[in-house]
Amino acid sequence: LRAFARAYSIAAAKSPDWKIFELFHTLAGGVKEELQLHQNYAAKWGVNLETITPGFSTRRYTDFLLATAWSNNIGAIAAAMTPCMRLYTFLGQQLATPEIPEHQYSEWIRTYSSQDFEHLTQKLEKVIDNYANNIQEAESIYCYAMLCERDFFQAAWEMAGVISVIT
Repeated sequence: LRAFARAYSIAAAKSPDWKIFELFHTLAGGVKEELQLHQNYAAKWGVNLETITPGFSTRRYTDFLLATAWSNNIGAIAAAMTPCMRLYTFLGQQLATPEIPEHQYSEWIRTYSSQDFEHLTQKLEKVIDNYANNIQEAESIYCYAMLCERDFFQAAWEMAGVISVIT
């Protein structure tokens, strides 16, 4: 998540106007809140996040996000960042019920299914629409980021299989 905060901050610095700057600044701040959510889960599970080394899929994804942020305009940066937000919004909304019962993932579901998260996702999608210089390039970046998301989830799935075999 720290790479997301950095990429959003780079995008904020590159923003052509204050409104877009504020959006990317808000998104970077939102990542700080997400980090706190994840740190709370890690603490409950006895995991020290500072000792975790990112896996290959995670590293490939975060390197891509930062390279895109440093070398492209905000339309392309938004194309790289949006798949994660759209996917997590979708997952949160699919898992949400009218009254989310209390369980270990209820806070996660409430966060990602919220109207605030949906609204930010839509704003980021509009940045692609309004600022991408080349729609084919933006589409390619978006698709690559979505493949990175898939590989991120696949790596977690495979790791869960390894852990269940060990235990």
